[in-house]
Amino acid sequence: MRQGVLMKEDQVLCACSAYERKYYLNPRFQSLPGQIQEELQILAVTMTEDVGGVFTMEFDEDGSLYLSATAKENDFSYDEIGSHLKIKQYQVRYADLMEELEQYYRSFFIEKDSPCAE
Repeated sequence: MRQGVLMKEDQVLCACSAYERKYYLNPRFQSLPGQIQEELQILAVTMTEDVGGVFTMEFDEDGSLYLSATAKENDFSYDEIGSHLKIKQYQVRYADLMEELEQYYRSFFIEKDSPCAE
């Protein structure tokens, strides 16, 4: 779990924008339990309310979960330092949840898509 750069859309777990005041859960992950979906929404919305910008949680090719925050170029209200600190805080506080999400992704998406799984 580290900070990453936005990847392919099908690997984005969820995102939230302070600009549009919207939360997005990728429909590909609708099979996650409702409680986990709610927790992800709370994390994402809280992040954007606290620091602004756009927050994303996404998986890389090997199934590691990345958290990132970005902002528009001239957004002077965006708290870049606060976003890095908040992401580190999330990585510690929600380490178990993030590990479980990585296992879920690897089990249901990587192994299924693997040529060896056929």
